[in-house]
Amino acid sequence: MSFTPEQIEKMRAIGLRLDKAGTFWQEGAPVTHARLRLALLRWLDVRDDGRDIVKLDDTRYAYVEVEDAHLRARAAHWRDDRCFILWDDDEEYELDYASLRQAPDHALYAIVRNLRGRIAGPAYHAVAERIVEEAAGFALVAAGRHWPIDHAA
Repeated sequence: MSFTPEQIEKMRAIGLRLDKAGTFWQEGAPVTHARLRLALLRWLDVRDDGRDIVKLDDTRYAYVEVEDAHLRARAAHWRDDRCFILWDDDEEYELDYASLRQAPDHALYAIVRNLRGRIAGPAYHAVAERIVEEAAGFALVAAGRHWPIDHAA
């Protein structure tokens, strides 16, 4: 059986949503299975046209509505002058300092795996230890330089 491009596109709209707190919802019901949630977080991606998806490969993906950020920081720690973030997909990456933005609620946002990551709570406080006020605003002192923190749009 073959499907038309329109039918395939319609099948990709599965009613999947990721809320600000990091809960996945499918057709109004929370996704409660821990391994499925982790898999969905790891499959998150953004198409070239900017649409958020969960992606298995180039042809197998479904749309997901992302309320705020794709990932949320669970923890942050410093190794010398470098900051590492543990995200809720259980992966740890060095913070992308140049991508830092601050939201009106003071949370920080950064790019991780080409996705939006939200840094709040305990992770925010660990990162904030190295935020300084400068004439032009705030900056993070890390990796041998001062990284300006812009305001999130």
